[in-house]
Amino acid sequence: MSERELLDQSRFFAALEAARQPQHGGGHPFSRAWGAGEMSRAQLGEWAIQHFYYIDPIPQQFAALYARLPDLDARQHLLENLLGEEMPQTPAKRHPDLLRKFARACGVSDQRIQNAEAAGEILPTTRAMRSWIWELASIRHLAESCAGIMVALEGQLPTLYPKYVEAMRRMGYTEDDLEFFHVHIEGDTEHAHVGLELTTRYATTPELQQRAIAAVRASASMRYAMLDGIHASPQVRNVA
Repeated sequence: MSERELLDQSRFFAALEAARQPQHGGGHPFSRAWGAGEMSRAQLGEWAIQHFYYIDPIPQQFAALYARLPDLDARQHLLENLLGEEMPQTPAKRHPDLLRKFARACGVSDQRIQNAEAAGEILPTTRAMRSWIWELASIRHLAESCAGIMVALEGQLPTLYPKYVEAMRRMGYTEDDLEFFHVHIEGDTEHAHVGLELTTRYATTPELQQRAIAAVRASASMRYAMLDGIHASPQVRNVA
């Protein structure tokens, strides 16, 4: 594939989706162990602490990206996504709060998850993941933003989370405990498709297409590194 060639939509879609595969989160040893039912509740609670720090500012990050989008239909798509995160009509269903509910089912208190940064529990790789989303949302080209957030990250979850859910059902988690995972399985397939369309809209040159593909690759790599950090952390290795 030449970097001077503008890809048609089908080839560009294929290139974007292929870019997340080499370091897809589903292939990480932590994810494989989770899907195989080899993680304890305490270990999943440690994941929840890190993941909460990563996702807690996503509504603000989406708002920053929303403000940069020039097209009404693009803003409406992202606004729907943002409202799905914040849930103004049912605040208890905010995605960060659903994750805290899962953390409680793992034995992690609200106080611990909310004080994790002050307590020095947040890993450098988790900080890097959160910072990367801020960079994509606020300063990167829109083609990179849509690709790196919606295609690379949201696009992984519908294939990743079902394996987690099946394993956790066998562990005795209730469907209410797992609501955080259900809402992402249901919603993120559509978000990823919209992301592909918006990335194509804003990647109007061969250079921008290559930058969008690189953003997918970078986001997948960042998430993989975050899982590396969690998997290798004493908090996960030293709990049963």
